[in-house]
Amino acid sequence: MEISAFFIGLILSLGLCELNSALAVNTSGDGLKQRAGVSTEASSVKCKLQSTTRLPAFSMDGDYVIGGVFAIHQYEQTVTHNYTTMPEQQRCTGSIDARELRFSRAMVFAIEEINNSTELLSGIKLGYQVHDSCSAVPLAMHVAFQLANGLDPVFYTGNNCSQSGMVMAIVGESGSTRSISMSRIVGPFNIPLVSHFATCACLSNKQQYPSFFRTIPSDQFQADALAKLVKHFGWTWIGAVRSDSDYGNNGMASFLDAAQKEGICVEYSVSFHRTHPQSKIQRVADIIRRSTAMVIVAFVASTELRILLEELSREPSPPRQWIGSESWVTNPDMLRFSFCAGAIGFGILQSVIPGLREYLLDLSPSKVAASPVLTEFWEDAFNCRLGKSAAVDEYVCDGTEDIQTIKSQYTDTSQLRITNMVYKAVYAIAHAIHNAVCQDTNSTTQCDKNIRIESKHVLTQLKKVNFSQNGYDVSFDANGDPVATYELVNWQKSNSGSIEMVTVGYYDASLPVGQEFRINKNLTWVEGGTQVPVSVCSNSCRPGTRKVLQKGKPICCYDCILCPEGEISNVTDSPDCFPCLKEFWPNAERDTCFPKPVEFLSFDEVLGIILAAFSVGGACLAIITAAVFFHHKTSPIVRANNSELSFLLLFSLTLCFLCSLTFIGAPSDWSCKLRHTAFGITFVLCISCVLGKTIVVLMAFKATLPGSNVMKWFGPPQQRMTVVSFTFIQVLICTIWLVVSPPFPMKNLTVYKERIILECALGSAIGFWAVLGYIGLLAAFCLVLAVLARKLPDNFNEAKLITFSMLIFCAVWITFIPAYVSSPGKFTVAVEIFAILASSFGLILCIFAPKCFIILFKPEKNTKKHLMNKNQS
Repeated sequence: MEISAFFIGLILSLGLCELNSALAVNTSGDGLKQRAGVSTEASSVKCKLQSTTRLPAFSMDGDYVIGGVFAIHQYEQTVTHNYTTMPEQQRCTGSIDARELRFSRAMVFAIEEINNSTELLSGIKLGYQVHDSCSAVPLAMHVAFQLANGLDPVFYTGNNCSQSGMVMAIVGESGSTRSISMSRIVGPFNIPLVSHFATCACLSNKQQYPSFFRTIPSDQFQADALAKLVKHFGWTWIGAVRSDSDYGNNGMASFLDAAQKEGICVEYSVSFHRTHPQSKIQRVADIIRRSTAMVIVAFVASTELRILLEELSREPSPPRQWIGSESWVTNPDMLRFSFCAGAIGFGILQSVIPGLREYLLDLSPSKVAASPVLTEFWEDAFNCRLGKSAAVDEYVCDGTEDIQTIKSQYTDTSQLRITNMVYKAVYAIAHAIHNAVCQDTNSTTQCDKNIRIESKHVLTQLKKVNFSQNGYDVSFDANGDPVATYELVNWQKSNSGSIEMVTVGYYDASLPVGQEFRINKNLTWVEGGTQVPVSVCSNSCRPGTRKVLQKGKPICCYDCILCPEGEISNVTDSPDCFPCLKEFWPNAERDTCFPKPVEFLSFDEVLGIILAAFSVGGACLAIITAAVFFHHKTSPIVRANNSELSFLLLFSLTLCFLCSLTFIGAPSDWSCKLRHTAFGITFVLCISCVLGKTIVVLMAFKATLPGSNVMKWFGPPQQRMTVVSFTFIQVLICTIWLVVSPPFPMKNLTVYKERIILECALGSAIGFWAVLGYIGLLAAFCLVLAVLARKLPDNFNEAKLITFSMLIFCAVWITFIPAYVSSPGKFTVAVEIFAILASSFGLILCIFAPKCFIILFKPEKNTKKHLMNKNQS
């Protein structure tokens, strides 16, 4: 209903006087006119505006008029419509915003400065119409319609319409939502709207807002700058508060998009408006108090943030680091909230406007009385009443009031930021008008105020303006936006304890990527701290761990999981672990891959030393035994045991002991080939000798039988041939093995994950097991023969010793097979060496130890008679 009444008023303000032709042509139409409160005189040639026409706050006639719209008051008076009488003129309520008043006065100052200039619009007088929007969209739209309709109090319906005082352009509005509404109205009429404070990125859309320009950068640049700022200080867990308006909603949407690209997460995102009930403001404050995010990004208009901060001050919340948009972070009125000390944000560059302060302070009582707005400001500032309107209990202004003595944002010109945007907007419009009506000839400029131009001509020229005023460049891109440059502002406590704004850095969107942002001063943080506060959902995952997202939470909330075995991460907050190369293994922290230690049975370790000692000791034992036998080679016990085969057996045992040394040390190509072949051949030689001795024992017993001549078939030549033949077969097997697929050194990476086993690969498993099988076959054959000869009647029966030695030999190598297969790494080699040494010691001790004992310690038994005695069993 309110919208209907409002548009009825707009229709009247546009001067559509002949409502009978626009709405109805019958008696019903007359009735409608009467209900709308329209006089039947509307059918006449001209009619007067009704009471819906708003008077400007400041105005002056001129050859070309510039409109201005500012939110001087904060609220619109609520009007109840009864739809029976003409709606009353909309009025503003609330206190005057001294900052917005300064903006409006800066516009007037700029126009008067231009009128006094001989270079810009020489001989032409600019006028102005400055209106108060009351921070309300309906009033801003009303003013837009009024400015677009023209300024004459009388409207003509004929062809010869007056265009006296028509606005060429409009400066305003301060809010994005109100600027959007105004731009939709004036855009179709090609009236430029140049805003000094509307930053919504949506206004860069030339399809929807073709006549909109601004001297303040778009929020798209500010949103990107804020996201880079948050990322720069390592904050990944933030809260977001915004105005429930086009400024806040669009600005925060741009920021959240940029923040998401930077990997920043938002714990909460809440909105509110100054017109919302107090309960809604309290809910927003409670969310901030209960949150875990240390950092709050506030894309809020200063009038709304003031309400929120007042609510937060009633019940102190945990310390929070505030990140502000330009709307409030450079507003001096906000500095009174001391718990926001340390706040940082981007603001428009500070500037200096010569003469502005003097102009603002040049307010005499007569000038004040001429303007209702200045009158209201004056009376509020000095708590007195001008003229005779004062009540009995009120103080009457006596003319001694001095504007310089009050502390107000109106008089504070120490940090001119947005004020300079107003100043630049006026000059941009003036330059556009200048380019449309003035011509440069012979280094002089001629301006003709009689040239009839329309707002569309000014719109065309605005797109081309490019000038410098007071050292500040002014130009617009294709979207009507200026070059984005910001100051980084930090709220710091001074020595006196008050909070002041300090410029600590800059952001220039025109610089190359990565160079836009720089900080050149120390910052003060929340509660006066000098250390950057931490605001993260989860602490960073150290190298050696990876991030695992927590279910149902943003990507910034995660758990740190240790990398799996064999994998590392060498950066902080790594999303994944990656495996080391095959020959590398992670350290204990799992953040670096180190080469795996190479493991083999070496001469330096205890096990290698022990085995090498037994190997050398066994070889020495065999040599000593051979020396004893050689020294007593004429004794009966040596001669009775086939000294030739005994010496050959001792030689082969020496080689068996020594061949185990080839298994110790780093495997090489020659050692891998030598160790298995030497082992196979020397053991066959050893077993062949034992087998020969066993056959000799059997043949010797057979030869003692009457009429037996068997020894001539197995004499020394046959014994040698037997040993050579059996050994030759093993040599042949080894040769084929070495030719077809020989053993080779290999890095075994499968047995242990964390280390490399350097070993000899068999090459051909068939060759290896053929060598062992042949040794086992000879050993088994020798064992059978020894068992058959174990009960021969000699007092010293060598067959019994051979039987026992072969039992040990076979037992060792039978147990070797499962031990060899199951032993890991270097212990495989140790098992093989142990088998070689155990079987070799078994042979030498079982066969030669009894004989050496008799030779050395029982010489009385080393006689032929003793050897030939029969057992008396």
